[in-house]
Amino acid sequence: MTDIADAPVAASAVDLFCGAGGLTAGLLAEGLPVAAGIDNDAACRFPYVTNNEVPFLERNVAEMTADELEELFTPEVPRILVGCAPCQPFSSYSSKRDDDRWALVERFADLICEVRPDIVSMENVPRLTKFENGSVLRNFVDRLREADYHVSADIVCAADYGVPQKRNRLVLLASRHGPIALEEPPVKVEEHVTVAQAIGDLAMIGAGETDPIDELHRSASLSPRNRDRIRAAKPGGTWRDWDEELVTDCHRAETGKSYPSVYGRMEWNKPAPTMTTQFYGFGNGRFGHPEQDRAISLREGAILQSFDKSYRFVPEGAKIHTKTVGRLIGNAVPVLLGRAIARSIICHMREHGIA
Repeated sequence: MTDIADAPVAASAVDLFCGAGGLTAGLLAEGLPVAAGIDNDAACRFPYVTNNEVPFLERNVAEMTADELEELFTPEVPRILVGCAPCQPFSSYSSKRDDDRWALVERFADLICEVRPDIVSMENVPRLTKFENGSVLRNFVDRLREADYHVSADIVCAADYGVPQKRNRLVLLASRHGPIALEEPPVKVEEHVTVAQAIGDLAMIGAGETDPIDELHRSASLSPRNRDRIRAAKPGGTWRDWDEELVTDCHRAETGKSYPSVYGRMEWNKPAPTMTTQFYGFGNGRFGHPEQDRAISLREGAILQSFDKSYRFVPEGAKIHTKTVGRLIGNAVPVLLGRAIARSIICHMREHGIA
């Protein structure tokens, strides 16, 4: 995969729900200028600004007006509005309409119809296609089409775009200038980036330890019982491989038998599983290191989200709150998927003479 532009494109993007900046980093890497990032999570400010050098506005998108959004765009160039509305309301663990965050998709549609940017991109979990029998996504698409946008929406695997992770996401693109779609996957299945290729060269650390050279390369501690469990875990295996005395009570229950990946190890020769906001915990999924007796570190999780190894999430010397950093990393749009979105937008702009 190569950059399609030698110089920045004449355009102006605003990143709603920008988080730690994964999508913005992807846009910038392909030469697509970003005017601002917006998120109501104050913890996003440092990584977003420090790594991307783009202004950050701490604001609840639900309370933003069209006029405020208009002012953020650079005048007299094509305007691009991108965003990843919080996906937790649509996850398989929630899907509750009484979660106020689901309404942010509706607010996103409001702002698009009021501001009328040239191009729009939305990234979210595939389950959004089924939430409320698909009505939330269907209404979003219908509103954009009624506003004269051409819309495409596809469920893609991030590994097909170079991300070392089996992360399926819904990517929607819309344009007022003509049909638009995400580029065809550039990476074949047999060429997927593996866990070994992504994090195999990082320093060895133990559970509860931190690499003295990289403070983000730190792993959560393990209880004696969980240390025994990870030692019994096989890469790609399940808790069913363990001796009976190590099996948890929840797994013995009928409801726990359908979660074989919990307390699992990753495999060196395959992409990682989806990074959640709790990837740093061995008991939260298949987040055990393939070889070392520990959960993957915060840095390893960030790399598996295709962030650069030098991407900073906290100021130097500041206390690292694992839960906060884990949330920032797990919620991010993988940078390489962001680059694919950017390339698709730039190609579309050139095809329609607006780049």
